[in-house]
Amino acid sequence: MISGWQAEALNTAPDSANEIHGDRMAKLYGFKGGLVPGVTISAYLLQPAVTAWGTDFLNRGFAHVRVTAPLYDGEQFQVVIDTQEAASFTGRLLRPDGSESANAEVRLEAHATAAPARRGDPIADQAYQGPTASPEVWHNLMSTGCVACRYRWGAEQNLPVYLRDAALMPDLLTGEEAFANMAFILGTTNWVLAKNAYMNPWIHLETWSQNYAAIPMNTQVVVEMRVLECFERKGHEFVDVDIALFDEKDDTCLSTVRLRAIYWLRGSQ
Repeated sequence: MISGWQAEALNTAPDSANEIHGDRMAKLYGFKGGLVPGVTISAYLLQPAVTAWGTDFLNRGFAHVRVTAPLYDGEQFQVVIDTQEAASFTGRLLRPDGSESANAEVRLEAHATAAPARRGDPIADQAYQGPTASPEVWHNLMSTGCVACRYRWGAEQNLPVYLRDAALMPDLLTGEEAFANMAFILGTTNWVLAKNAYMNPWIHLETWSQNYAAIPMNTQVVVEMRVLECFERKGHEFVDVDIALFDEKDDTCLSTVRLRAIYWLRGSQ
């Protein structure tokens, strides 16, 4: 049985380099305050999968999550399950007024598509910052390739907790032996995207993710990225990228994610 749940939203990135998560920048674009990150919203929507299926979801779960409206720090949200079968469900995340903030299609794959092999893209050092995002920059990255990034899953890493009350997280995502949660897995896609091209502000919008192996504590993760396309819609500029996470120790593919982001918001200077 897949069960819905509710809790208080936490803005996990109020001081992010992406200032859309801070009150000042967000209000300039007409929002009430800093936006709860899309990866955090996604983790809320996918928690029922982890609760119901445990490590099976972390080893072979697929999810398509689409963020449709803002969620703000301190709001009481509700995840509702609309349809479910033995190995799949659809759900929505609702704000206090009943409006939708995000939706998801989730399933366990009996036979996931073959995992990609690591290409060996050069790993960027911590100080590296790509050029300011533009159609020309994305097209250049399509041709020349992107830099990869290295992140360690551990208690000191970003996003070990995505709720104000960590006790509401599934047991296998907490404690000294916690597996990486979906906020971290999807968060790495944000970080590698922002490393390859500078964007501020920008919005994480939609992901298609396939897990291949749960990520144990202290795993060194290498994240590779490939630009698929960039396009304009209703005055916003979008980019689509394919991203793959690998265990640096043996190059095992841990997860793949297709990410869609608005890298230039309508009205930006």
